[in-house]
Amino acid sequence: MTTEHNPTPQDSPSSADAPAQNLTPEARIAELEGRLAEMSDAYLRAKAEVENIRRRSDEEMSKARKFAIEGFAEAMLPVMDSMEAAIATPDAKVETVLEGVHATKRQLAAALERNKVLEINPATGAKFDPHQHQAISMVPADQEANTVVAVLQKGYSIAERVLRPALITVAAPK
Repeated sequence: MTTEHNPTPQDSPSSADAPAQNLTPEARIAELEGRLAEMSDAYLRAKAEVENIRRRSDEEMSKARKFAIEGFAEAMLPVMDSMEAAIATPDAKVETVLEGVHATKRQLAAALERNKVLEINPATGAKFDPHQHQAISMVPADQEANTVVAVLQKGYSIAERVLRPALITVAAPK
């Protein structure tokens, strides 16, 4: 018994290969070499583009690191000017110098705040937070255990990251 074979679309050569079947082997090799040259050229161009993007990205990262502190430095310059002005007048009265120191401290606090450097200064009785506080000692106190009794040194954070924890004493358990 013989069966007839009806060609299906999968059995027929693809339209892209159809002209290639009519070519001589030398012409087919030349066509494939041409396609290889095109693909090789496209690959080299894509590789060069990736290298250029990587190089530009590295340069931008380098500049960002180099100049990241520029805004902070600009905010600190008026503070430096105020300190130099105070030093330039050595015969000033103590009250005048103290007034200048307070003004300079306000300038410094404003510059720090503009640059997202914030104080960590827990109130007496606040709960001890090991992420923001560093307990130096435990002292007997008339308040709940593990709460702030005194702040020995303020801490500071920048953009919610602790630069320096506040140094505190905490209430000892009774």
